[in-house]
Amino acid sequence: MKYTILLKMLFDLLAKRRVTAGYFAEKYEISERTVYRYVDELSFTVPVYVKRGRDGGICISDSYKLPVGFMSESEYEAAIEALSAMYAQLPEERFLAAKHKLSAQVKQERRDVALSGEIGAFLVDGGTWGDTRSFSEKLKLFQECIKERIVLEIEYHSRTGEKTARKIEPHVLVCKQNVWYVYAFCYKQRAFRLFRLGRVVSAVKTEERFYKRPFTREDIPLSFWTNETQSVDARFLIDESAFVDAQDWLGSEHLYLKGDKWYADVTLPNDDGLVKKILSLGAGITVLDPPDLKQRVRDTLNKIAKSYEKP
Repeated sequence: MKYTILLKMLFDLLAKRRVTAGYFAEKYEISERTVYRYVDELSFTVPVYVKRGRDGGICISDSYKLPVGFMSESEYEAAIEALSAMYAQLPEERFLAAKHKLSAQVKQERRDVALSGEIGAFLVDGGTWGDTRSFSEKLKLFQECIKERIVLEIEYHSRTGEKTARKIEPHVLVCKQNVWYVYAFCYKQRAFRLFRLGRVVSAVKTEERFYKRPFTREDIPLSFWTNETQSVDARFLIDESAFVDAQDWLGSEHLYLKGDKWYADVTLPNDDGLVKKILSLGAGITVLDPPDLKQRVRDTLNKIAKSYEKP
């Protein structure tokens, strides 16, 4: 019963993007306290959050879409047939709308499969951001809001782990050292800032529009990682298990096949986050060069191993 309600809540959020706890409580005959507990559980796998204030409610990021493979094609067909039968018996708009959305999802997944290509034994697919295709969906959302001049509400995590809610006017997307950023005017700081897209936990379109503010290319802080002491030329061996994640991180143009193995040659920011990123791919990536980066990874692994030794 619980997981059925969780799934229905997810579909409600996908359809409406923002609802109140009272709406869920009344619809599913549960308490608001239970609603918030269910939202907490959903938030482990889906970018769902609670917004306080007059226009608040339970929200889902506008960039979130159902992941590819959420249901098999036969399951989609069965659901669509069931919705058709329900609409025939009870011609309510909600059944027809749900049918159209599921049909669109099937078509999108077919297009994604058709556009995917194989290189050797590897499937080249989109990047990841919590779920399959979600980073590309986030990128599309920012592109749309830049074009349409739509103000965004975002939840952003800084490098120190600080979580803040902000309103921004996105002006231009920046790709630097294979990392995506958005150059945006921040209402909180009343100034332009460069936000790393990977640290945007959720992004929701508002009803507000903005006029583009004047800026030049020189205003965008693109000078980071240009000094030789701040970057490193690295070579990696990529295992099949980490190919898609490595492609998303390093860029497909830096990956090449030699014999039956994949390698990557790339210049990266030589900061504390580099070793963390390498370790996040586990045994799927091996540092070949430079030696000092290999040693930093070894030292970190040894430190981790010691923390698990029995006292």
